Amino acid sequence: MTDNSKEVSVMPDSINIEVAPVSRVEGHGDLVLNIKDKKIEKLIFRIPESPRFFEAMLVGRNWDEPSHITSRICGICSVAHTYASVKATEAAMGIQPSDFILKLRRLIFHHEMVQSNVLHVYFLAAPDFLGVGSVIPLVKTHPEVVNIALRLKKMANDMVRIIGGRAVHPIRTVVGGFTKLPTEEEMYKMKDMLKAAYKDLETSLAVLKTLDIPDFERETEYISLAQPDEYALYDGTIKSTDGWEIDSQDYLDKIKEKVVKHSTGKHCWANRDAYMVGALSRFNNNYEKLSDNAKSYAKELGLQAPCYNTFMNNIAQFVEIVHSVDDSIRLIDELLEDGMDENKRMVDFKIQPGRGVGAVEAPRGLLIHDYTYNSEGKVDKANLIIPTNMNYGNVERDMQALVPDIIDKPEDEIRLACEMMIRAYDPCISCSTHFLNVKLINK
Repeated sequence: MTDNSKEVSVMPDSINIEVAPVSRVEGHGDLVLNIKDKKIEKLIFRIPESPRFFEAMLVGRNWDEPSHITSRICGICSVAHTYASVKATEAAMGIQPSDFILKLRRLIFHHEMVQSNVLHVYFLAAPDFLGVGSVIPLVKTHPEVVNIALRLKKMANDMVRIIGGRAVHPIRTVVGGFTKLPTEEEMYKMKDMLKAAYKDLETSLAVLKTLDIPDFERETEYISLAQPDEYALYDGTIKSTDGWEIDSQDYLDKIKEKVVKHSTGKHCWANRDAYMVGALSRFNNNYEKLSDNAKSYAKELGLQAPCYNTFMNNIAQFVEIVHSVDDSIRLIDELLEDGMDENKRMVDFKIQPGRGVGAVEAPRGLLIHDYTYNSEGKVDKANLIIPTNMNYGNVERDMQALVPDIIDKPEDEIRLACEMMIRAYDPCISCSTHFLNVKLINK
């Protein structure tokens, strides 16, 4: 007699998962998940990296040093840290850059966004959706995706280098303006580079439309910069989907930080017990300010505002790449019309005491630098709030909502789903670790 019965896999009621570290994120973060009797007993995103003390490093520094020091917080977001720092110093001293300088700053800012979003979408997130453990197997199975990523990344690196003096940690971007401007010839070269990117963006769109994005939804508070006349990246008020909006100088009225035992990066909250920053938050708050082309890409990829699926943060990052290419061409045309005159590269200013806040959108979300200067133009106090800090609490809330829906799946699938959720935030963990208070005593 033949036994035709099939073996049924029975999931254990208790599961202990520890991934240390989670792969394909910047820095070292651990996933810890304990399930007993099909209920979550423990679920944390543990951050064991050592604090880096950048706030303490700034104390006593001269006004022209912080932007160069803080750009070293991150090799991926160095432009964002440079400008959060520059803006904080300019706000403290009442320095107002010209429209010409602001346009050039917005132009370089777009291409840090492209640099980072390309890195995450193509190299860190795409392997999850294409069923491989890293980008390496994609060289054989999806060479067009890898080649597109390399071309777009090189384009963005070259744009930052031409404007900022080098592709990482720019040196021409300083308080009051620029030490050197791109030439007219370089501006036209950049415009040609941008136009050449559209073919790769179209191919990318076709590939992204084939991806199976997990069906997940959890409505939360989304916070980002906002501007009435542009998709805010370089400047703006701080806006929440919960209905409040404040001047960036007043960030302490809403954004709070706390230390948690399992993380060397602080957790943040505002209107609720957690919130999200990053591309999806920017999209939810600023959709109408996207270029028409970027809106069209979003529609084809099924991304609509408001969107409550964290996994769609990857798609929002791609839509931002399209917008940055579109808007960069506009900015180059306007700058060329203004004329690339070296006399426009700096504004005059005087050193004076004061406190200033610089808020920008780093690729991973809202970034805040807060400096207090004394009468000698030296930093008396500094506070930095990093985007990944702001997301830690929300990462854990998302996983707490995700796991009960997949609790009957095999352990490997649960682990992968949680790792994908963490990666969807594109965390920059090393940048976020700075929670200790340091008191300097002069003897």
